[in-house]
Amino acid sequence: MTQTSRQRDRYYRVEVAYNLFGEYSVMREWGPKGRQGRHLLVWFSNLREACLAAERWHSRAMRRGYSTEGFR
Repeated sequence: MTQTSRQRDRYYRVEVAYNLFGEYSVMREWGPKGRQGRHLLVWFSNLREACLAAERWHSRAMRRGYSTEGFR
């Protein structure tokens, strides 16, 4: 299996959310398509920091060959 076909069979998701305690979180999830992947949750005290972190992680995933194909 080539590197590009392996990358197409994987997903990467970044999500910003607000919780009941007044904190913002950024959840990253990645793994093979059709299966449960790994996830990591990081908390931030304000929305700006959470959005900046989410954008950094999204950009890093794009540099590593993930695409926005199938993104909704």
